[in-house]
Formats: sequence, C-alpha cells, structure tokens
Amino acid sequence: MSLTALMAFALIMSAGIVTPGPTVLLALNNAARFGIRQAAWGIIGAATADILLVALVGLGLGVVLAASETLFVTLKWVGAIWLAYIGLRMLLSSNTSLPGGMEETAPARRSLFFKSFFVAMSNPKYYIFMTALLPQFVSTAQPALPQYASLAAVIVLIDVTVMLGYAVLGKKSVSLWKASGIKWMNRISGSLLLILAGSVALYRKSST
Repeated sequence: MSLTALMAFALIMSAGIVTPGPTVLLALNNAARFGIRQAAWGIIGAATADILLVALVGLGLGVVLAASETLFVTLKWVGAIWLAYIGLRMLLSSNTSLPGGMEETAPARRSLFFKSFFVAMSNPKYYIFMTALLPQFVSTAQPALPQYASLAAVIVLIDVTVMLGYAVLGKKSVSLWKASGIKWMNRISGSLLLILAGSVALYRKSST
C-alpha cells in the first residue's frame, strides 16, 4: 500500500468520523458528566471495536452480512434497539446539574468501556461501508495483514482524536452552561442517539 493511498483513505475516514456518530456522542456525554479521564475508557472501548471491525471485514464478515438478509436484519434491529435504549436513558436522566462544579460519580470503567464497544459493534451500516471501502485500498500484490493493520491504525488514530475533541467540547460546554449543562447535554445527546437509532432501523442494503 502506498503512502498516497493511505493518505487518501485517511481523508475519506476523517470526513465520515468528524460527523457525530453514536460513539462520538457517548464520548461527549461521558466527558460532560464524569470528566475526560473517565470518558477515555469509553473511547478505548470504541477504538477496540474499530480494530475488531476491520479484522472482521478482512475475514469476510461484511460480505456474509451483505449476503444474508436474516443476519443483516437481526444485527440492524439489535443495533437500533441498543442505541434507542441508551438515548432514552439520557433523555430520562434525572441529573440536571453538578453540585459544586464536580462531576457525577462515574460508573465502573468496565461499564464505560463496554457500552461504547457494543455501540460501535452494533451498527450494520458500518460493516457494509467498511466492506465496500477497505478492499479498494488493499493491494492484492502485497500481504493483506500489514495493509489491514495500517488501515486499522489510521481509523483508530482519527477516531480517538475526534472523540477526544468532542469530549473536551462536552466538558467545556457544561462549564459554560453551568447548572443546566448536564440537563441539556443529556437532551441533545439522547435525541441524536434516538435519531441515529431510527436511521439504523430504516437502513436498507439496497441504498448503499
């Protein structure tokens, strides 16, 4: 794989990742509620999912998912329900402020990690997108494993950078909004996650 191809791939991925997706929204919300250090565990979970997703695409799962209507529909609805559940929990959260400017008591690091991990793994649109995109940057004249590893490294680097940026934005926004910061952060993040859940539920393979 040439450096030019890798840079082109990075540009395409940057354009897609900068638009807030579910893991980005979780990073923003977690940082606002629990602080950036705790939000980092969710970011690590999402990055781990990135690596696993690239590996699965390289092994051909994306092709299987595209060919199997039953598997696709099952994953689609599991993902939509999971995103909707998280979005509703944010909307119905009773936390409206942070006393003394301190963060809420954070859940276990493992909980933050796996929540982001499963959110990233449950979106069939991502599998289909990666299946269509990644092979275009993998040369058949070279070993596949190092090339997929390079693509995964680029995805993780961009994703982590964007999630950290949104996490800082979430923390700063709450500081500016003062007492109503958490309430509005939960409303915004929860509403966007519900919209994303709806887009997953309505997604059709023929639209790609």
